Amino acid sequence: MNIADHALWLRDFYASRGWYAYPPFIRLAFLTEELGELSQAVRAYEIGRDHPHEQVQTESEQHDHIREELADVLDNVLILADKYGYGPDELIEASEGKLHERFSEK
Repeated sequence: MNIADHALWLRDFYASRGWYAYPPFIRLAFLTEELGELSQAVRAYEIGRDHPHEQVQTESEQHDHIREELADVLDNVLILADKYGYGPDELIEASEGKLHERFSEK
């Protein structure tokens, strides 16, 4: 599945569960929550967590957790973008265009 197909599938999935109805400001709060979870997963992998109630994970489990949290962040970005009428290709083009313009040699 490519990113555009995933974004469409994701919108339908969120709509079927009633999650798509949340306005962008609430969606941004969910994105922030997911970023925190990603931050915690990266921290655990990079420097560890000394928390007595957390089970120690293998390196493979830590990588899987990082991938899962990255996917959650991506999904929330895609839904937020869709709420404003932007598709994944538009985001990619905007990113590349901005970087080319900002860092082009003159």
